[in-house]
Amino acid sequence: MKFTVVGSGAMGLRYGVLLQEAGNDVDFVDGWQPHVEKMRQQGGVYVSRDHQDRHLVPVNVYYPEEYAGNPDCYIFFMKQMQLDDMLKRCAHFFKPNQYAFTCMNGMGHVEKLLNYFKPNKVIAGTALVATVLNGPGDVDFIGKPGAGSMNLANYTEQPDDFTHQLVGQLDKAHFHPNLTTNFMGTLLAKVVFNSVVNTLCTMFEMTMGEYADYEGANDMSRQLIDEAYDVCERAGVQMLNTRQEELDSVNYVSKVANPLHYPSMYQDMHHYRPTEVDYINGYLVKLGRKYRYEAKAHAFLTHEVHLAERGKQRELAQLSAAEKRQLTA
Repeated sequence: MKFTVVGSGAMGLRYGVLLQEAGNDVDFVDGWQPHVEKMRQQGGVYVSRDHQDRHLVPVNVYYPEEYAGNPDCYIFFMKQMQLDDMLKRCAHFFKPNQYAFTCMNGMGHVEKLLNYFKPNKVIAGTALVATVLNGPGDVDFIGKPGAGSMNLANYTEQPDDFTHQLVGQLDKAHFHPNLTTNFMGTLLAKVVFNSVVNTLCTMFEMTMGEYADYEGANDMSRQLIDEAYDVCERAGVQMLNTRQEELDSVNYVSKVANPLHYPSMYQDMHHYRPTEVDYINGYLVKLGRKYRYEAKAHAFLTHEVHLAERGKQRELAQLSAAEKRQLTA
């Protein structure tokens, strides 16, 4: 199959490189100039796994304005707040017969994709797969091949032949996808997971394993999960997991699968970038209010993250010009 990855950061590279290694034709499109130029300069991207076996993987990378490929499917991995602008930059090469597939964090991206792709061409999912972009042209896949889990579903909840072909290629690339016919339940399962682990690890600057080892972690996780499920139930969403199964998932991924991992929200905060908290905890707050329910713990955490962001921006303003350049070097 022919894929084009739009948004070639940590997760985009992981999906694209592994699909390429599984025998597919893959292009990469990205707008971050230091990243694109570094990959072009070195002839590809340096890939490690768990900080070991660093090696160069050749990739074809383009800026949106210069791309003219014709893939079967686009794979979108952007930050929520960056997607709208990137879609506008890419619109000139989208075609009616092409599919869009995404496992982005948070909620809001599907509505944006539907402005460019037909509903029966949109496939979305969730990926509990840890990956770190060390810097331009340098990515680290966390976990052994096949580590993590992913679910996906068609927006129409009616899988077609292409969807099954996509699932087959993702399986060859060792993502072990689980195809469902529950679109909103599939997406919200990851939102609930991230609303616990990503946000709390970010606020307290700790790995997933460090959080899970705290004696009060179960109580904190359960409070946030219960609120999120209260919201989803009022919205009429059938969740994939029970509340206990969701708590078990948080604990397994944090303690066993990726205990040394700092979630992506922490990485954004640490590098003075805006976080996606409004699309995760904040989304649950807004959805709850639509059904006259106040998700108070999620609202408090959303405010906490924004307050921390303000502190990081003040810290950034105090850095020297050389230190600021180093952040994107």
